[in-house]
Parts: sequence; C-alpha cells; structure tokens
Amino acid sequence: MPCSPPTRRTAPLVEEPQRWRRYIADSLIETSISRDVLLLTRVDKPALLRRLFDLACRYSGRILSYTKMLGQLQDAGNTTTLAHYLELLAGAGMVSGLQKFAGDAARSRGSSPKLQVLNTALMSATLGASPADARSDPEYRGRLVESAVGAHLANAAACGECELFYWRERGAELDFVVREGRRVIAIEVKSTATGRLKSGAAAFAAAFRPQRTLLVGGDGIALEEFLARPVSHWIQP
Repeated sequence: MPCSPPTRRTAPLVEEPQRWRRYIADSLIETSISRDVLLLTRVDKPALLRRLFDLACRYSGRILSYTKMLGQLQDAGNTTTLAHYLELLAGAGMVSGLQKFAGDAARSRGSSPKLQVLNTALMSATLGASPADARSDPEYRGRLVESAVGAHLANAAACGECELFYWRERGAELDFVVREGRRVIAIEVKSTATGRLKSGAAAFAAAFRPQRTLLVGGDGIALEEFLARPVSHWIQP
C-alpha cells in the first residue's frame, strides 16, 4: 500500500523542519520498511534494502543503472537483488524504478531504471532539505518538481489506472510516458515559470506518435493544476 499522505499530520510542523524530518523518518520511513517490507517478506540483506531506499530518494528523477547503484551502495549484492528490492519498496508505496518505454516488453525490462519517490516528503526528509532550499536551489527544485509529477503518475499506475515509463534514446529524453490501453501520452516537466517542450518530446513523437503531448510547468499546464486533478483527467481521450 502507498505511504499515507503526511500533509495533515505534519502541517503543524511546517515551521519546525527538524521535527518534521524526524517525524517522516520515524513514523513513515522506518515504520513502512519494518512493517510493510521486512515483516512480510524474506529479505536476506535488510541493510542493503535500506541503503537502496536512501539512494532512490537522493537520486529521484534520475536514470541510474543497477551496476552504478551497486558501486554507490558498496555491497556485494547483484543486479537481480536490487531489482527485487526496488519492487518490494514500490509495493510498500515508497520508491520505484520506472522502466524505459521501448514499445517492447523485453527491452523495457532490461533497461536502466529511473528512480522515483512515490511521495516527495520521503525525498525531502532523506536529503534534509527545507522549503527554503527548494526556493534557492534551482537544481533541487527541478528534481523536486519532476518527482512530484512522477509521484502523482506513479501512484495512479500503482492503482492500475495506467502504466508509467520514461524514455531516452541517443541523447534525446522525455520525462514520462503514460500508457493506458493503446493510448500513449508523452509528458515533459518544467520547474521554471517559462519554458517550452524540448527536442526530446519531438523525437519521441516522431518515433511513437503519442495521442497527446503534455507540458507541465513552464508555458504549459500549471503544476498546481496538474497535481490537483486525477491522472485519468489528463489521459482520457
């Protein structure tokens, strides 16, 4: 089950970032890993699973091969173990690894995953970041905005509303690809007030002819509007 949205419970702590981070770490992260993963499933390397969760939060929004993850985690595990642990964490509503959209299931399964938190509170708490950091650090704000859109889409996918992927080919990249039945929707995210679709969206459109191409942020759909509506609103004909 996905992590419970922490907004209501943590709203009183908005002016106390350290208490907020402790609450997220102790009441959401530790409880979910201990109760929803380790208690229900055999995990031979619980320390590796915890480090993988931390890595996924820190690199949310980035494409990272399993080989590079093993190097970062400094563990004698293998790529199959990491893929399995990512599936367990996704099942607990914490983080997931998005597959590359390739129009072919086998090629998608063999791709490097795009790490994605399913709740941006997990990302902020793990990084020790505050709202002021999001305002002052453009790089962090960009990752936070993209992760927020990704979490909205990924939770819809977890409920069976759609399938969610990313796409990258020969230097061209698209943030998200949503598939619902035979419909394909391309989604690009901008964290700045202005901005248009990049060449990656055009390259994807030429290769796969999506039914819709959406720009969230920038000169497109306002971030608040996109997140306020269910994903079904954006992918319906």
